[in-house]
Amino acid sequence: MKKLHIILLALVLLFLVAMPTFAKNYGIHMFTTWLVFIIATMGLNLTVGYAGQKSLGHAAFFGIGAYTVALLLKVGMSFWLALPVAALNCFVVGLLVGWPALRVQTIYLAFATLGFNTAMWLVMRNEEWLTGGTFGINNIARPSIGSLSLDGNLAYYYLVLCFTLVLGLLLWGLLRSPWGKAFTALRDNPIRAESLGIDTRRYTLLSFAIGAVYAGIAGGLYASQVQFIDPALFTVGASIMMYLMVVVGGPGYFLGPVLGSAVGVVLPEWLRFDQAWYLFVFGTAVVLLMIWLPDGLLSLPDRLRARRQSRLASAARARQALPRGDQA
Repeated sequence: MKKLHIILLALVLLFLVAMPTFAKNYGIHMFTTWLVFIIATMGLNLTVGYAGQKSLGHAAFFGIGAYTVALLLKVGMSFWLALPVAALNCFVVGLLVGWPALRVQTIYLAFATLGFNTAMWLVMRNEEWLTGGTFGINNIARPSIGSLSLDGNLAYYYLVLCFTLVLGLLLWGLLRSPWGKAFTALRDNPIRAESLGIDTRRYTLLSFAIGAVYAGIAGGLYASQVQFIDPALFTVGASIMMYLMVVVGGPGYFLGPVLGSAVGVVLPEWLRFDQAWYLFVFGTAVVLLMIWLPDGLLSLPDRLRARRQSRLASAARARQALPRGDQA
């Protein structure tokens, strides 16, 4: 990790740990939501930013994790068992969906996952016997650790922060492993990766399934946070917003989901002071960002460095073109 990224990560961690002491109850809730979406978009960043695939069905896995935890809690299962079950459920569904869907690539895969998201949303809305339909599921319990209750927003915030840090470390270790090298090879040049003996289909499927696990865990945490879920939370629009978070933050940058989720979760809340214009301002800001920084916010230092090196190289070529007397 580059020195700048390490400094940025340290500042973000300091902010996340200290922030609750200055925030009100709603502020804590908002920043907890930010952490939840950091987890979800970390998984999507693995699929999109590192494996180079296009997925527009991430909200479906987010919803599967949320409904799995909610339903298991309703039948009396502990949260600490329900959340791993939700993660495993998303992994299996990710494999089942990814196996036929990954016969196509890039934009065609995006359409396939978009169709999957739509199908899952229809199931969540219409199968009232299981999901409650449009009425949703309410009174979802929050977990406890022994005698320590996590019902308060502050306590739950720190729980989600711990999950974010642990899952971030696991992803960092994965990306530094041979699997991570294979993922980036798929993104950069799939033909060359296949010629080097990398099973492109298997690794692409694995990145898709692991990304689904992160979405499922985030969904389970979100269900306990808001204590109510309904199908409106898991539409195709939610998948597009998650994809936008990855692109805005910087696909393929480890800290991209942190900045991208802030743009998608925190920035709209700051703009709500003007109810009539905040969506317009938010949309315009994103469009301008994509025009000037198509590789995301974290690409700015690299672009500035490349521009500086280009100027230095141009100056060096200009000096070499001068007569020797003029070079002195």
